[in-house]
Amino acid sequence: MKKRLKTFLPGAVIATSLLLTACNTTPVANSNKTETVDYFANDGLGNALAIVQHPAGVHVDGITYVSYQGPLEDPYVASYNHKTKQWSGPFKAGVSTMGKDPSRTKIDNHGKPTMIIDDLGYIHIFYGGHGGTDRHGANPLGNKHYGENRHSVSKRPYDISEWQEMYTIPVFGTYNQAVKMDNGDIYLFYRHGAHRSDWVYHKSTDHGRTFEPAVSFLKHKKRTDIRADDSWYAWVSKGHGDDIIVSYDYHVCWDYDAGINGRGHTTQRHDAYYMVFNTKTNTWRNVKGEPVTIPVTREHADKTTLVARTGKNWTFNGSAHLDENGYPHISTNIGRDLGHKTGGPKQTSYFRWNGSEWLGGNPVNTQARKDNLDTRGDFKIHSPTDITFTLGYEESNTGIIADFNSQDGGKTFTKTKELLRRPGAQWALSALIDNAHPDARMIVAEKQRNSNWHRIYLVGDKGPIGRTKSDANVLKPDAVINMTKKK
Repeated sequence: MKKRLKTFLPGAVIATSLLLTACNTTPVANSNKTETVDYFANDGLGNALAIVQHPAGVHVDGITYVSYQGPLEDPYVASYNHKTKQWSGPFKAGVSTMGKDPSRTKIDNHGKPTMIIDDLGYIHIFYGGHGGTDRHGANPLGNKHYGENRHSVSKRPYDISEWQEMYTIPVFGTYNQAVKMDNGDIYLFYRHGAHRSDWVYHKSTDHGRTFEPAVSFLKHKKRTDIRADDSWYAWVSKGHGDDIIVSYDYHVCWDYDAGINGRGHTTQRHDAYYMVFNTKTNTWRNVKGEPVTIPVTREHADKTTLVARTGKNWTFNGSAHLDENGYPHISTNIGRDLGHKTGGPKQTSYFRWNGSEWLGGNPVNTQARKDNLDTRGDFKIHSPTDITFTLGYEESNTGIIADFNSQDGGKTFTKTKELLRRPGAQWALSALIDNAHPDARMIVAEKQRNSNWHRIYLVGDKGPIGRTKSDANVLKPDAVINMTKKK
């Protein structure tokens, strides 16, 4: 291919054939076959990863399986064998309806894949949704926006090379989160549509081949005091035994001709909440063991599941995990509204339950707070007072992935280990990989400001896992590397 496309608006169909040719699993010829790089692929598109869509990676029997958003917003899957130190893929695991519409000039980014591996070894990914569209008919639990929530399964156990689409879930979902219980049951949680929609879950008792109807657990509804709807963002993961834990924040979903200072719809979110779902008894409770009635309204959430108020500060919901006592620890990103639609930079902050009250609220990276910079990440609990966060942040125009540890229950955190550093970079991060190998704890995408193509890394205690350069450069040299961002 001799012609280059100098500018490209992501999603334009005129670039589809060029990208399909440019982005495949065939290695690029390289004069030095042994030269290695510390990324495993260079075809991550846009915000290729996020904390909320999780797990994005799973470790099973010495192999780490990872997923991310690649060319044309389709889901891609790769794997790394820790014994042989060999990579496989990335392979395209499904076809998203997003990223191919010539009328859209921005990358949507809501259809990033979520991964789970069933007890038979088949790999499942859920992807492609941002609420559905009018052609899908009425959304019974909310409104619509774009995309189509989809489900693909590997054709063979533990084999990422071939996939089949499954028609098992409604098209209206976004922010997929998957949980596998000890008995093999799979639960899929997501928001059933765009902003003004319920959050729901489906249960599968046959290894994800069929799912029961959606059950609402967070309720959207119109407010009567202001021109807005109650809405939510949630994080869901396995607790102890038969429990699933849920942390969430509240979204003031303003009408498009209302909002603060007439700004219309914004990403305004506040506060932190927590509750527990017992999958055996099919009941919900708060941190004190008191019953919670679903679907939870804002009023009921404030009375029964509130962790902390954030006042005028805006939030971006993080993750939640349990310590050895079964007590929850929560991260949420908190920052000021700086006067524009997306608010201001938010710093990862930490809360924990000590058996009688919620403690914390302190930022993990205090320097980022002083410099008013954004941080995102996930954390691991070693003991009730020993916690390690892995954060992505910027420092002097340099992107850094580093560990921060607290030995005093979150009162203070100290930077302990730097895992990755790249000049000029910002980061898109996954949540911690499910059952992570210590050498492969998190997937991260290096976001450079002059391109929508991003390198994807698998990072662990020893830093990123390397790969032969010819295999990692899955974008051929004549591909459109410098996709210009829409101004």
